[in-house]
Amino acid sequence: MDENFLIDPEAVIPAGPDPEADDALLDVARELHAYLQGFNARLVHNEGAVAIEVAGEVEADGRRQPYRLVPVRCVLARIQKWRKLTPDRHLALVRERLHAESIAEFEADVRGFVASVVRRAEAEGLDAARFLRALETGKELASRRFQIVEDRLAEAVGRRRVEAQAETLRGTVKLTRYPESFETAFMMRRRFIAILGPTNSGKTHAAMEALAKAESGVYLAPLRLLALENYERLLDRGVAVSLITGEERRLTPGATHVASTIEMLNTARPVEVAVIDEIQMLEDLERGSAWTAAVCGAAAKTVFLLGALSARPAIEALAERLGCELEVRTLERKSPLEMAPREVGSIGQLKRGDAVIAFSRRDVLNWATNIAEAGFRVATIYGNLSPEVRRAQAQRFRDGEADIVVATDAIGMGLNLPVARVVFSTAKKFDGISEDILAPWLTHQIAGRAGRFGIHDAGLVAGFDEHTHRIIGRLMKTPADPLSNRGFYVTPSLHHVKSISAATGERGLARLLELFSRNIDLTDDFFLPGDLTEQIERARWLDTLPLSLEHRFTLSLVPVSTRVESLNQAWQTWARALSKEKSSHLAIEPIGEGRYALQAAEDACKKYSAYAWLGYRLPDYYPDAEAAVSLARSMSETVDEMLARQHGRRRDAKRRPGSRGKARSAAPGAYGDRRSERRRSDRRS
Repeated sequence: MDENFLIDPEAVIPAGPDPEADDALLDVARELHAYLQGFNARLVHNEGAVAIEVAGEVEADGRRQPYRLVPVRCVLARIQKWRKLTPDRHLALVRERLHAESIAEFEADVRGFVASVVRRAEAEGLDAARFLRALETGKELASRRFQIVEDRLAEAVGRRRVEAQAETLRGTVKLTRYPESFETAFMMRRRFIAILGPTNSGKTHAAMEALAKAESGVYLAPLRLLALENYERLLDRGVAVSLITGEERRLTPGATHVASTIEMLNTARPVEVAVIDEIQMLEDLERGSAWTAAVCGAAAKTVFLLGALSARPAIEALAERLGCELEVRTLERKSPLEMAPREVGSIGQLKRGDAVIAFSRRDVLNWATNIAEAGFRVATIYGNLSPEVRRAQAQRFRDGEADIVVATDAIGMGLNLPVARVVFSTAKKFDGISEDILAPWLTHQIAGRAGRFGIHDAGLVAGFDEHTHRIIGRLMKTPADPLSNRGFYVTPSLHHVKSISAATGERGLARLLELFSRNIDLTDDFFLPGDLTEQIERARWLDTLPLSLEHRFTLSLVPVSTRVESLNQAWQTWARALSKEKSSHLAIEPIGEGRYALQAAEDACKKYSAYAWLGYRLPDYYPDAEAAVSLARSMSETVDEMLARQHGRRRDAKRRPGSRGKARSAAPGAYGDRRSERRRSDRRS
């Protein structure tokens, strides 16, 4: 007998003083048992209650489906209450709930449900039997079992549709044909000239000479600062050139040349010469897709590719894939680079012309404070500073107004400084998760800033302490790993997103980006989806607003860190206004005074630049772009003045020459605890 069967006609009635009464009760129990059997039913526990489970079989759409279920009306009583009822009352309750009419009505419900499941499953090419088996397990309410079947069917349908979407998508966006999406370049006969070498080897000179002499051309930089420097370089040569970055445009009427950040490349405009700087950035997970797009899409007869020697395998693979003729020129460093014989040892042993390297804003500012207290004038360079401030600080160092520059690895790209010695304060860098030993390529790039040709006979590299000095020495002897010859990152354009939407019917930007990342045709893994994590995160929020797909896509790319609360609030305010088709006017940011004033001023620069970025793309809704550029410049001057006041004035030395420096531990938290350099937005700056 089933352990949940609560009425045993042979055992449930205890012996009493009246045998005739006992016999009567036993007769009732037997009658109940027989009544249940007549309907192929039994009593069961169901979540603390006594209920009637009915077994049977229905036929629907030519399918016979067995079931074992508890009808909702057949839940009789809580167990404790049931035990207090007499057998006569048990029988009466069962007869009240279970009879021919109720069974007929219940079977009709089961039959209709089974028919619905069969039709929906067949419409999706699924076998209904695998879902309907859930009706045979017993002891549960029919409504609950029905819901389980519905949920399993819906999940299977969802998986099948995702698979169908993926299959459709693989035929819609084929990364093997990615170069063909750049029609102008794809139809041209292009020649690549790779000029590769270490820092301070003169890579840029030959390429910029060719660019200046060309009838038309474009220079593509990883940073606004580099774009600005080479814009001015071309202006000095009398070239009609425009500057175009995400946040600033200086348009020259009749310009034949453009200097721009790499993301701003106009792939529809054919030119004679293109120069793509820092080509080793192809391997960067966050921004490498911009270099892939530039190599594939720069519509120039001659394309110069400038960068580290480690980029050669990647360049050769791309040239072969794109069918472009390739010439490789390798250069040696113009002045030797040497490890100093020993560590620096103390702040008092620093010298005029040194660059001290730290790897966070907080550490840079703390080192700068301690070095200034030792009597040096200090310039500071780190990622959160605007390009204008970095440039002004670098100029102070070049002009001799600062004795020492303290910088993050931002010094490694886009700044020409008369550094005699590079001093690493540490051999570790925080990558957002943990502190790890520097990569050899990054060590070489930073160290290469020492010893400018024509100024110093050789460049020196040292660690501040003995441990750091030893590790840096090993890293300097370790060759950088060559770039891979496949797996080049690509990110979707608006055209890609619209194609996926048209093919799948999907309208949510976050889902469209996920489909691009996971389901596009990869075939040979030569081109791979880049990192869309942050863009997808933004898209999920944007999908909650009544915005067009085009506007959501544009807003998802604004170069500002949404992890900084004040900047995220500004970005969301601009997006909400656009969703209501209202214009957003720029508000001047108060920066106040005190320990966080510098941080507030830096963030204000970021906000103004982000607004300008939007203003150039959606001028009807963000009409104050030029004012934003002006405010960003003004705020950059404020930041530069703050840094000069803090570290740039010569002070009386507070330390004895030769004393051990404690820069990393001094003034803990004086500049806040943010370890991030706002990496994604800053690396475009």
